Amino acid sequence: MNAPHLRAARSTDAGKVGGILSEFIDTTDWMPRIHTRAEDIGFAGHMIDQGWVRVAETETGIAGFSACENEEVHALYVARHARRGGIGSALLDALKTQCKRLDLWTFQANADAQVFYLHHGFEVVEETDGARNDEGLPDMRFEWKRETL
Repeated sequence: MNAPHLRAARSTDAGKVGGILSEFIDTTDWMPRIHTRAEDIGFAGHMIDQGWVRVAETETGIAGFSACENEEVHALYVARHARRGGIGSALLDALKTQCKRLDLWTFQANADAQVFYLHHGFEVVEETDGARNDEGLPDMRFEWKRETL
């Protein structure tokens, strides 16, 4: 797979971005569906309207996206067909060039995400029982800080 082209998301990308989010929910056994697919698209549109979303495009179209507000990563998802092809790394590396630190949450059940973030220099700084998230699933907060010389 060629390196993805990264760009700011446009309002017309909400369907694709929401679709990638829905695909993850629909294909992940432990992830409860608490919103409709239409609400996923609406959420994607909201994040795009806020200017938080960057998409990764390949020859087949949008293959992943990240959503970051200041130093808080709200989302990083890659379409199922494009996983393990460098899309997530490209999106994360782009965020790391813009920020001195990044903070994000993932679910404790998401072992692939944990391996990914640890590989990219993040550290676990907090674990919870899930009482504070909408899904009610145990989660963990990761943090990355740029090394200073």
